[in-house]
Amino acid sequence: MQMSGFPFGTTDWSKVTPTEHKGERGCAYWRTQHFGSVRVRMVDYSPGYCADHWCVKGHILLCTEGELHTELEDGRTFILKPGSSYQVADNAEPHRSYTERGARLFIVD
Repeated sequence: MQMSGFPFGTTDWSKVTPTEHKGERGCAYWRTQHFGSVRVRMVDYSPGYCADHWCVKGHILLCTEGELHTELEDGRTFILKPGSSYQVADNAEPHRSYTERGARLFIVD
């Protein structure tokens, strides 16, 4: 990831308007900022959320609240709790996520 073309700045995530993204079940609410070609998001997943697709986009993801289950297409499953993260490259391993009780994530992609 090359990060260039933007100055130092801060983000008050509470002032970024969320957009709703429906899953197979539940919703994800994205607060999104773009810095050059870098997308940064604070995402809140509703209890019972389940993604409606296999994602092949690369991410660096940090769980800040709740619990997120991420399934890889090969069947492996990983659970993130507050303070844990994962990283995956573009087109490396298709993945999808779900949460029973909800979660908040900080995502860079």
